[in-house]
Amino acid sequence: MRILITNDDGIRAQGLISLVEVARRFGEVKVVAPDRERSACGHSMTMRDPLRVTEHKWDGVEAYEVNGLPVDCVNVGLTVAWPDGCDLVLSGVNNGPNLGFDITYSGTVAGAMEGTINGIRSIALSMALFVSGAPIHYETGATWLRENWSMLVEAPLRPLSFLNVNIPSIEFVEIRGHRVTQMGQRVYQDRVEVRQDPWGRPYYWQGGVVVMETNQPGTDVQAVSDGFVSISPISLDWTDQALRSELEQSMRRVDATV
Repeated sequence: MRILITNDDGIRAQGLISLVEVARRFGEVKVVAPDRERSACGHSMTMRDPLRVTEHKWDGVEAYEVNGLPVDCVNVGLTVAWPDGCDLVLSGVNNGPNLGFDITYSGTVAGAMEGTINGIRSIALSMALFVSGAPIHYETGATWLRENWSMLVEAPLRPLSFLNVNIPSIEFVEIRGHRVTQMGQRVYQDRVEVRQDPWGRPYYWQGGVVVMETNQPGTDVQAVSDGFVSISPISLDWTDQALRSELEQSMRRVDATV
């Protein structure tokens, strides 16, 4: 199996290192990742600046760092590392959760999206850590992935779909299993904070506090809150088919009255 690995935390991130150590047991791994953290970049792509690619020393693994975003890294990877294509794109393991609406901002998820767009089975992986300063149990993520590798890479997927996996950042023995989930809701309050620089001029810092209602049955939010690994099938076809049908019917009625 030919495997391309990327992330949004940078090529030196511990989550990436742990993911490589697992994946290299199951196939030939090549790493193409950003040269620094690129969190919350979404599905952005570098268009007006050159991309610089540098070989990165990694014991037994061909690796490159790119001065770009996860999407750039996947496309560079399919040009430099795997010019004849690969079988699997893995993105992660992210330092923090990518639940609910987070996937629209996530660079980790964007890496899996770009792999999917290129027609490659893709999986985004994240450690769901909710307490700032608490230890991130990458060893839990690595153990769970190693034991469930075949389940993930052989799972049925439709065209334009990929898997978004969130692993609770707890001791492995505390993991209660896994659930196939839908996207929940994870929203942020007070996103923009007004501050002042030393000269009294205002500037704005964006972030906010996560407000996560855990009573969301069947969702990724609920699963992780209950100690389960969440596996969400995500489709890149964002068309609201039910609304599309309603719109067609509504517009036919309007046309009929004209």
